[in-house]
Amino acid sequence: MVYKLIGLGVAACASLFTHVVLAFELITPLQQGALVFGKALPGEQVFFDGRKLKLDQQGNFIVGLDRDEPGTIEFRVVSEDKEAIHKVSVAQREYRIQKIEGVPQETVTPNPDQVARSRKEAAMVWAARNHYSDLGYFHDEFSWPLTGPITGVYGSQRVYNGVPKRPHYGLDIARPTGTRVKAPVGGIVRLVHSDMFYSGGTLIVDHGHGLSSSFIHLSKILVSEGDEIQAGQEIAEVGSSGRATGPHLDWRMNWFGRKVDPELLVGPMENEVAKE
Repeated sequence: MVYKLIGLGVAACASLFTHVVLAFELITPLQQGALVFGKALPGEQVFFDGRKLKLDQQGNFIVGLDRDEPGTIEFRVVSEDKEAIHKVSVAQREYRIQKIEGVPQETVTPNPDQVARSRKEAAMVWAARNHYSDLGYFHDEFSWPLTGPITGVYGSQRVYNGVPKRPHYGLDIARPTGTRVKAPVGGIVRLVHSDMFYSGGTLIVDHGHGLSSSFIHLSKILVSEGDEIQAGQEIAEVGSSGRATGPHLDWRMNWFGRKVDPELLVGPMENEVAKE
């Protein structure tokens, strides 16, 4: 279950404007890896980290917080010729270290050709995640794309074959190859790739306002680029392609370049088998 709260606050002024109020709807607690829901008042513009945020007709917006987001973040609110700065505290998290053996060695220490390939694929992934669409699927309730043992969690430091690598930004769910993956919420398919170097079969879905889901290590993808999909629709099948030691789904979420923790949106899994 996802717990939310609504709070109103008056910010310290950055100019003569003394009554800007920004209404936040926040995942509780506000922490690294969270997706922040906010609402601006009529006539306001909201900026975060230099980006003007997209507002829907009701003034709603979202912001994703990264794994290593600092302890204080700022929102700048502008109305006519006045502005205010809102400072918000972000809870810091501790992340586990996960040692993984048996990964194909070429994905741990790739050769120059493989590095060049992975960089091209990374550019494709970035382009797929960089849509600032008007889609509003992020408002809907998220559900698990499948259930099973959780074998990897967001933010953990990965050590592959004894070599420390970047943190893991996804949520790993172990199931047999061919198990159907369902869309956790609706969106537009932005990328379908059958075999990327690190992520293998890769599917990226745009949920709107910069929020996207990536489903990787897939054995089969059941949708095409440009398709509009609905929550619960079967979109892919579990596999072990790319840098993987066995069949599982790696579900990742991004707000542009910031990595968001999917588990904070869906809450605990019913009948969870294991978590490592």
